[in-house]
Amino acid sequence: MHLSRRTLLASATTAALPAAPPHREHLRTGVERLEADGYSLLSGQRVGVVTNPTGVTRDTEHIVDVMHRDPRVRLTAVFGPEHGFRGTAQAGGSEGRYDDPATGLPVYDTYLKSGRPLADVFTASGVDTVVFDIQDVGARFYTYIWTLYDCMEAAQLAGKRFVVLDRPNPVTGREARGPVLHKEFATFVGRQPVAQAHGMTVAELARLFNGEFLATPVPLETVRMSGWKRSGFYDASGLPWVPPSPNMPTPDTALVYSGTCMFEGTNLSEGRGTTRPFELLGAEGLDGRWAAAANEAGLPGVRFREAYFTPTFSKFQGKTVGGVQIHVTDRAAYDPVRTGIALLVTARKAWSGFAWRSDNWIDKLTGSAQVRTMIDAGAGTDEVTAAWQEELAAFQRVRKGYLLYT
Repeated sequence: MHLSRRTLLASATTAALPAAPPHREHLRTGVERLEADGYSLLSGQRVGVVTNPTGVTRDTEHIVDVMHRDPRVRLTAVFGPEHGFRGTAQAGGSEGRYDDPATGLPVYDTYLKSGRPLADVFTASGVDTVVFDIQDVGARFYTYIWTLYDCMEAAQLAGKRFVVLDRPNPVTGREARGPVLHKEFATFVGRQPVAQAHGMTVAELARLFNGEFLATPVPLETVRMSGWKRSGFYDASGLPWVPPSPNMPTPDTALVYSGTCMFEGTNLSEGRGTTRPFELLGAEGLDGRWAAAANEAGLPGVRFREAYFTPTFSKFQGKTVGGVQIHVTDRAAYDPVRTGIALLVTARKAWSGFAWRSDNWIDKLTGSAQVRTMIDAGAGTDEVTAAWQEELAAFQRVRKGYLLYT
């Protein structure tokens, strides 16, 4: 991995909003601080917002509805990502172009658009400033951070300002974990060399993108949170949880996702079509031997229960499958990526039917062919996780220069 530190970081500024009092009772998100300052950062601008159902205030009102009725904001457009602005589409879908019934605002579709085509969308909308406000879940392959990247690049091409309203990383921002993407494996589930569990907020990622990856930085401003601690899980934020996508129903899902999403690259069910996606894993032919093997691995902060379930859609739809349910017992000790690797290793040994997806999607998820080829060669969990430590350490060093919170 070759990441150069640029002096261009200076082009990514943090908006100078009033500092929070030293003893606040709760966290304040970027949008809360923006509103408290009277939206001065958006004064005189035609504003478009990239958002989805997670863009809500503390009392669960959507920021588009709040801004639309506020005379201090000239909100003229909305941009919807995967799943759509109002969140009506399943994975791999969007809502298309329409006028929002609640506000009358034009809603433009950004999904699967990047570069000049997306820049043309921003130009056609007539906005001066693009605002981003979406709740992330902390994993490289969760596509909203690459919507952020694509929108930043397109805004620069279209000559627009870009403002990121920060929200918590729900699984903490303590450290990055897992393999780092190799550029030849870049897709919409990972465009740039970022660790699988990046340990950053969206505003920090925007600064990283601007300083390291964009050929020409966009005029960027970030509205940081106040009262957020890097060690805090989402339930410490006091904020309502709105599912960022249909298969991310709770913060518990986000906690395991950066590890168990790797099962999308296998022929096992990753729990889609159940009430516990990414916490339930299984396949026809699996039984209690998998849970036993996973527990014998002695992974910190987690236990595995033998489980049987019937997905209502996706893999094994309508069929009863056997597998495991993940029970995190100590969030601070739990390592989701290491756990995901251990589950892949033990599943392959416990079930003769184990197979990778024929398109080697696992390589796109993990960022290289290394995880797949090592597990196929019989490597254990320690050997696989040791293989990415040098690249992870390099990413950690670069990441440190873009963090907004200590």
